[in-house]
Amino acid sequence: MSPNAVQRVLLVFAMETEAMPLVKRLGLQRDAADKILQPAPCVTFSGRACDMDVHVVWNGRCGTHGVDNVGTVPAALSTYIAAQAFKPHVIISAGTAGGFKSRGAAIGDVFVSDAVMHHDRRIPLPSFNQYGISYTKTLAVASMAATLGLKTGTVTSGNSLDYTDKDMEIMTQHSAAVKEMEAGAIAWVAQMFQVPLLCVKLPACCSISISISASNISSSPAAAAAAAVKIRIFKLRN
Repeated sequence: MSPNAVQRVLLVFAMETEAMPLVKRLGLQRDAADKILQPAPCVTFSGRACDMDVHVVWNGRCGTHGVDNVGTVPAALSTYIAAQAFKPHVIISAGTAGGFKSRGAAIGDVFVSDAVMHHDRRIPLPSFNQYGISYTKTLAVASMAATLGLKTGTVTSGNSLDYTDKDMEIMTQHSAAVKEMEAGAIAWVAQMFQVPLLCVKLPACCSISISISASNISSSPAAAAAAAVKIRIFKLRN
């Protein structure tokens, strides 16, 4: 892929507090409701930045419980609908995560992915086991990471904030650096549309502590995502 080919970028966020700092920083405007297939709960914003069309999709809020729609199901729905609507050249899964100190993660670091996977889809049957984990390489951006001083590693997804011993075994086997709840599903949709995926994750806790306070979630994810949006000026493949 040539850098000049990247003219449309889609950033996918699970939480409003992750998405809005970037939306404001880049001056994006909320799209009309009819831009997104109804009655999907996701919300989109669009505008021009870094000489590209930049689109953000936030998973929206649960109509029953009033919380952000986190997890793989809302992420897959939001990404599918937004990819159809905006036809991006690159999809970026951005936001906060848990980080492994053993893999060099610290609070405030910015990680870009070299691969994504699932750690909680345990299907001990031939071929289904690989399907469950779905270990997938992401866009090769080592040059960008080195230039911006970002860390790299495998992003692993699961639908629980905590984890089981078996989850930890799988994460360790695959040298996961950060743990979150959406990227694996976003990768599945990106593959459907044959669009490269990059994950940009900022550890808000390390050693996979499940205590995440609102103070951990600041404007830093926006800075991380904004840096990732500059992907056009770097070689996308080494």
